[in-house]
Amino acid sequence: MSEPKYKRILLKLSGEALSSKEKGILDFDFMTKVAQQIKRCVDQGVQVGVIVGAGNIWRGRQGTGMDQCRADSMGMLATTINAIALQDVFLREGMDAVVMTAVEMHAFADHYSSREAIRNLEEGKVIIFGCGLGTPFFSTDTAAALRAAEIKADCILMAKNIDAIYSADPKLDPNAVRYSDLTYRQIIDQNLRALDLPSTVLCMDNDINGYAFGLADPENIYRVVMGEAVGTAIHN
Repeated sequence: MSEPKYKRILLKLSGEALSSKEKGILDFDFMTKVAQQIKRCVDQGVQVGVIVGAGNIWRGRQGTGMDQCRADSMGMLATTINAIALQDVFLREGMDAVVMTAVEMHAFADHYSSREAIRNLEEGKVIIFGCGLGTPFFSTDTAAALRAAEIKADCILMAKNIDAIYSADPKLDPNAVRYSDLTYRQIIDQNLRALDLPSTVLCMDNDINGYAFGLADPENIYRVVMGEAVGTAIHN
């Protein structure tokens, strides 16, 4: 049996990935499929952290006319709803899962600290990070890059609604180039929509590897962890 390529990963899930037109803001059938693939990784000895967005419920920029800090605060709270939902699914699939949030809300989650997160990961628990960085104006991308650096993850797995990173939107541009390998410098120089600029720079400065792939087939999570080429590898 082949060995996992990564020992410790941070999986970034968008809020949209948890929803569907048929099931509403939380598609528990799909979330269960994601959880089953994460369990396969855990059973291989991989330590898994998950950071989740809130696009299925609320985005800060939706608060037209709102103060940006309050709009972003609503988004951070929405990520906690998604994190708790994921925790429930993970527990039902036989994993020990802990929600940690950057904002203190002890009735619902543990307060985040890198030391406690690493301890839980080493004990085989899946950590779900909510509330982003706990401050406005920073995206979940940036939170993912920082958490990956703090927990010393081998790779950020970026599950997307497209199968790889392209030079342009392939739905709009039939000549869009599909990349199997990119450097962070190329992403910046070509202004590619892989990560936002702050998270790209953070990953580059901390030498954090990334991998972007499509989540339409949740088994891609396991394939990437086991070293299969199913998307775009990102590195310095």
